[in-house]
Parts: sequence; structure tokens; C-alpha cells
Amino acid sequence: MIITEALRAMLQFTTILPMGRSADYDAFARHAYLLPLSGYLVGGIAGLVSMLFGEPLIAGAVALSVALVLTGFNHFDGLCDLGDGMMAHGSREKRVTALTDRTLGAGAVGTAVVVMLLAYAGITTVTWVAGAIIIAEVLGKFVQVLLIATGRPFRDGMFSYIHTFARWWFIPLSCLLIFPLLLLPVSPVSAGAAVAAALLTAGILLVVTRRLFGGVNGDIVGASHELTRCMVLLALAVTGF
Repeated sequence: MIITEALRAMLQFTTILPMGRSADYDAFARHAYLLPLSGYLVGGIAGLVSMLFGEPLIAGAVALSVALVLTGFNHFDGLCDLGDGMMAHGSREKRVTALTDRTLGAGAVGTAVVVMLLAYAGITTVTWVAGAIIIAEVLGKFVQVLLIATGRPFRDGMFSYIHTFARWWFIPLSCLLIFPLLLLPVSPVSAGAAVAAALLTAGILLVVTRRLFGGVNGDIVGASHELTRCMVLLALAVTGF
């Protein structure tokens, strides 16, 4: 019963899918390690829809579009905010202001364009679009768990609140949830490259955001999913998935 409530809360928070009455947000916060399950659902739906199109260029665009829509563009919004923060000049305070400001600047647009172009290039190069989007979505959610468990909040907010519930064992539990990806017809080389790309993205984000902003917030966690999806798709494409 507790896990069921946590799953419903997680899906209400991470997707636009109708899940009935409002769930307790704390239920999700206490079980944030379940996030990869949201990746399976979003990636699975996006993959199934993409299979309706035989042309890889169209299938790839559809898969990415469905994933963005199902997540309510929330992670995409975080990516845009991160772009503004990273491109801001001056002190840490000015970068934090640019990151958390609701207006979008050239940094937001430029970052979004670059990341989406690279993601599109990756997903249209793989041989199986549906499988690639599932892997990318699940690993994107896994990286979010890594940031929730290890990131240092730089201000009070949604991330600092959910971080108070995080425990070190969220990571191994979440790791167990990504193992079913091995049931897909993915080679050890491609699987290893995808995981390495995800871990590299998480590591770079933690280092860069601590230096630029002093830690992590909700926008950065959201952006981590978009960045991880992009990097994983490129890794799969390069290794011939």
C-alpha cells in the first residue's frame, strides 16, 4: 500500500498521466529511488508510439516529442534554466539569479537547441529507436536519483525538501531497478557505454554546479534528465545499438 501510494505520487510528479486523486508528495520523497520506474513507463509509451512510423527520422522525432510531452516539459524547463545560469557572467549570486529567474534568455535557448539536436542525432542513428528511448529515459531517472541522494542543496526549495528524505541506500536500490534493461537486445558494449555516459553526466553536473552555483536545485535535477538522455542516445549510436 505504501509503495503503491509512492508510485502514484511519483507519476503525478514526473508525468502528466492521469493518476486519480492527488497523492501525498512525501510518499514520493521517501521512495525517490523508484524514479527509474517512471522512466520505463515514459520510455515505453514513447517507444510504442514511435513504432507506428517506419521512417527512422520521423520515429526518432516522435519518440523524443512524446517523452517531452509526457513529462510536461518540466525537465526541459530545468534544462533551459540551467543554460541561463551557466551562461550568466559575474558572481555566483548572479548565476544563481539567472538559474532561478523565470524569464528565459539566450543561454536557455542555445542550450536547449544544442541538447535536442544532439539527442535527435543520436536517436535517429540507432537501429532500434524504441529500445533506445527506453534505455535513455530509465538512465535519466537513475541520474536524478544520484543527484537527489548526493547533491548539496544551495537554497531552500523543492529539492532541499526532497533531499532531506534521501538516504545513501537509494542509489543501490535504484540501481537494481535499471537491471531489467539487460533484458533488451543490447550488447554489453552498448550497455556499458550507456551507463558510463549516464554516470559521466551525473559526475560532471555535480562538479560544475557546485562550482558555479554552490550545489544543486530542482532545475538542475530536471536538467540532468535531459542531458543524460542526450548523452545516452549518443553513446548508443556510437556503439552501434
